[in-house]
Parts: sequence; C-alpha cells; structure tokens
Amino acid sequence: MLVTFQSTAAPDVVMLRNLAQYLLGLIGKHLDVRGVIAHEELSHVIARLETAISEETHAEAALESLYTVTSAHRYNMDEDRGGLAHRAWPLLDMMREARKQNADIIWGL
Repeated sequence: MLVTFQSTAAPDVVMLRNLAQYLLGLIGKHLDVRGVIAHEELSHVIARLETAISEETHAEAALESLYTVTSAHRYNMDEDRGGLAHRAWPLLDMMREARKQNADIIWGL
C-alpha cells in the first residue's frame, strides 16, 4: 500500500506504507489513515530525522571497519544498499521546503 505526503511547498512524495510508518515513527508520529506535520513542528522533526540518518551512517561506518571487504564486493554492496539517507531524502527535502514556506505536510493512505 502507498502513502502520499502532500504540501503546498513541494511536489507530492509517495512511498510504501512500511517505509512511511518507519520514518513517521522516527519523528514521533503514527501512521493513521490521515495525518499532519504542522509547520511549527518542522524544525524539531527535521532535526530528529537528520539525527537518525547520522546515527545510521556512523553505525554503518563502524561495522565496515570491522570487516575486510574487497573493492568488487563493496561495489555490489553499495548498489544493493538503500540506506536511510537515501530512502528518507524525498520526505526530508519536502520538510525543508515546507519549513521555508511555513507550510504544513499532510499524508493519507
């Protein structure tokens, strides 16, 4: 099932339900049939999501330092890996634009 995030500040962002649920959980929201991230919340929400991305990046770097990986294998791993930064980018970009324009973000199933 797909979830659509909408704001007057940016184009719609559509993602799978499980990813939307995960990202909303990171920012302290629950995935309901409909929801809103008010423009007053955006600075705090953006900071929480950026912190989660940073923590995942540091954890991945720490794990990589524990293992010796050939460059060919690393290339294949990087192609397959869709880290949080990559998956969250469209929503994070929407949040930043909405904050600039004092706009809310709504979502619906």
